[in-house]
Amino acid sequence: MLRRVFRLFLFQLLGAVVGYMLWPSATYMQGLIAGIVGASWVWLMIDLRRGHKLRRWLRTGDTGSPPRIPGYWGEITDRVRRLLRDRDRLLRDSDARLQEFLSAIQASPNGVVLLDAEGRIEWCNQTAAEHFGFDARRDVLQLIGNLVRDPAFAAYQAAGDFTHDVVMPGPGSSSSRPVRLSVHLHPYGEGRALMMSRDVTALEQADAMRRDFVANVSHEIRTPLTVLGGFVETMQNLPLDASERQRYLSLMSQQAERMQSLVRDLLTLSRLEGSPPPRTDEWIDVRGLIAQCEEEGRELSMLMSEMGHNLQVEITGDSEIAGSPVELHSAMANLVNNAIRYTPTGGKVVVRWRVLEDGNGEFSVTDTGPGIAPEHLPRLTERFYRIDRSRSRETGGTGLGLAIVKHVAQRHAGSLTIDSTPGHGSCFAITLPANRVRAVQSLKAAA
Repeated sequence: MLRRVFRLFLFQLLGAVVGYMLWPSATYMQGLIAGIVGASWVWLMIDLRRGHKLRRWLRTGDTGSPPRIPGYWGEITDRVRRLLRDRDRLLRDSDARLQEFLSAIQASPNGVVLLDAEGRIEWCNQTAAEHFGFDARRDVLQLIGNLVRDPAFAAYQAAGDFTHDVVMPGPGSSSSRPVRLSVHLHPYGEGRALMMSRDVTALEQADAMRRDFVANVSHEIRTPLTVLGGFVETMQNLPLDASERQRYLSLMSQQAERMQSLVRDLLTLSRLEGSPPPRTDEWIDVRGLIAQCEEEGRELSMLMSEMGHNLQVEITGDSEIAGSPVELHSAMANLVNNAIRYTPTGGKVVVRWRVLEDGNGEFSVTDTGPGIAPEHLPRLTERFYRIDRSRSRETGGTGLGLAIVKHVAQRHAGSLTIDSTPGHGSCFAITLPANRVRAVQSLKAAA
């Protein structure tokens, strides 16, 4: 500020000198005054012009190109430019941190929705959009109550008690493909709320499966034990001839065998879940495996009826599979035996092996049985899940066979697929990856 006053004084002094030199000597005082006043006006106009340039620059908002202004206004311009540059840097840093935060929320496996004080959507991540069927851009500022119309959620939001979550069906949920969402509102700020959602379908299904498993095991063991107990009591208290005694002993043996099969399958499942994956350097001949399954299947077919079944085996090429021979035989035999059990006598069962174009191997069993309704297909591999319990007991099934097949396929990095149409039979197929399948001919040629 002192420098500015000093410059004004110099400017006035220069004006006084010019006024003294240009004014008549008789009235030199008037010349001095006129020179000082004129210089002051010129200095003021220059100063106002510089201030106007600064003001115009601030109005335009072009912070990257400040005007070149000397003097006092130039110092102010430079200071303003530095302040604006620091502000822009802070804004960029804040925006970068915000984007990182939003990216982290976007990557979250849980759905996140930000609601304003009136319940309108301010922002949501892609997971929430998938959970509720939102459009992340189109539905911004829409009322959450207009988009999520489930009565349980509406009551939860209206009650205002957000100390717990609410479980509701997701969009597209059906009896065959249920979708369950856990939704929890967390108030924050001035009336705002953070709505979090997560898919709990698998958790609820696992919990239901655990409950069903305990109930089914108890039921499956209690039933034959009750029958055995009844026969034992009968044989102890009633006089029986040799034929009656033999018939009761035969029925008791059947019930004991049923319990043994159940325990055996349970132990097989436990072993599969607790053991390391099968080796990839132990190769098994496919024809040998399928021949064992075929022999067991024909024996089962003859036990069921003298007429038996039309059992056909189709093998395309000689191949070998890397894995556990015991597990693979168990899985393949389960599929063959199931097809024979549930196909009426005289029906057709086709066992196939082929190498697909992508190098994967496929073992499939197709039957002409009654088929399976679509609503049962997703749950067929659950333990003890049965379409018809009375039919399963007649055929001697434990309800664990397909669960074992699925576990064996997954342990060999493969998959189990089921295709069935009511009234037109079923097809069960195990697909094994290419790195566990090789052709025998190529090995012989190389040797």
